[in-house]
Amino acid sequence: MADSIIQIEKLDKTYKGGHQALKNVDLEIKRGEIFALLGPNGAGKTTLIGIICGLVRPTSGTVIADGHDIAKDFRKARSAIGLVPQELATDMFTTVWATIEFSRGLFGKAPNKKHLEKVLRDLSLWDKKDNKIATLSGGMKRRVLIAKALAHEPTILFLDEPTAGVDVELRREMWEMVRRLRESGVTIILTTHYIEEAEEMADRIGVINKGEIILVEDKHDLMRKLGQTQVTIVLKEPLTSLPHQLLTWPVTLSEDGTTLHLALKGESDDTEADATGLIKALAALNIDFKSVDMSRSSLEDIFVSLVAGDNQ
Repeated sequence: MADSIIQIEKLDKTYKGGHQALKNVDLEIKRGEIFALLGPNGAGKTTLIGIICGLVRPTSGTVIADGHDIAKDFRKARSAIGLVPQELATDMFTTVWATIEFSRGLFGKAPNKKHLEKVLRDLSLWDKKDNKIATLSGGMKRRVLIAKALAHEPTILFLDEPTAGVDVELRREMWEMVRRLRESGVTIILTTHYIEEAEEMADRIGVINKGEIILVEDKHDLMRKLGQTQVTIVLKEPLTSLPHQLLTWPVTLSEDGTTLHLALKGESDDTEADATGLIKALAALNIDFKSVDMSRSSLEDIFVSLVAGDNQ
């Protein structure tokens, strides 16, 4: 695929104890996208990221990162990648500036104060450049991790649970920052426990479970294909049974006869037309109702159903 920046083929990882963390993983990440990798704990997310970033050795398979094979051309592949880990792993008693300057040097990059200044300004850290990391708030420390990952000008950025443990306001600030990074040409791969984060940010969603990629889909296509619209109609008077005229719709009647439930799949325009048709049919039958409520599946609903189905 000409526009892919990461290509993974037949990737396996079995640890010494016999645990197979990854099973025959094939995956392509498109250049310039935000890709969210979702999966329950122990699904293989961390192992997959570790292999791509050169921190874990695969049992078999190939990974190409920005045109470089991670096994045959490790240095060039690794220099294309920035990794923001979950945990803060840096010297607390060095300054912000010294930390990111050191990170750049680790990748053999020539000093570039202009680039480092831009990174710090973009992350609202410029006024903290001379502060020791130990003196910063949790949110600022998280930004320092991102600054470290960007110091060597990578084209690919991995964000492993980037907003875990931060408050909602800071989370939204970081989402904006991630969008700006994408606009600057960086490809973002995001793992998150916050489904809301993937729903807000991602262009495409990948779901991994038990070491296997069970789905990769454009976010909007995924929500359209797998999402449901639930319509709940509360009746003024209970029905003893469902009139045969209503059997055209996938509608059910509650045990007490007071509520109709309609579950619809497909495009939102189609579902609204179906719901409208049902309401017109009720009117034709002189069945009055108190309220109509419509709710659409969230990405979280879809994710839970996918993983539950895969575990059966």
